[in-house]
Amino acid sequence: VQLQASGGGLVQAGGSLRLSCAASGSILSNDVMGWYRQAPGEQRELVATITSGGTADYAESAEDRFTISRGNRKNTVYLQMDSLKPEDTAVYYCYLRRLQRPFKYWGRGTLVTVSS
Repeated sequence: VQLQASGGGLVQAGGSLRLSCAASGSILSNDVMGWYRQAPGEQRELVATITSGGTADYAESAEDRFTISRGNRKNTVYLQMDSLKPEDTAVYYCYLRRLQRPFKYWGRGTLVTVSS
C-alpha cells in the first residue's frame, strides 16, 4: 500500500486548506483512513479518522474546524481545515489501516504552516 498526500502550504491564521491523500496498491473496501500531525518537537498526534462507511472521529483540537471525508472510490481521504490557527502548524500524515488491525500504512506527510 502506498499513500500520497498533498495540499499543504502556507496560510494565514483564519484561513483554510484542503489536504488530499490517495492510496494505491492492495486496498480493501473496509479500510480505515485518517490523518495524524506532528509539530516540531512534539509527538505525532491523531487529528481525525474515518471508516469506509463514513463514520468520523476527531481530536478535540480538530472538532468544529476540520472535516474528514472519503472519496467515492474509498481510496482517497480528504481533510478540510478551516479557521486555521498557528498551533495547527505541523507535518500532516495520512494513514490507512485494516479494520480491527493496529498496523498502519503511512504517507510521507505534507507541511502545513499557519502564520499569525
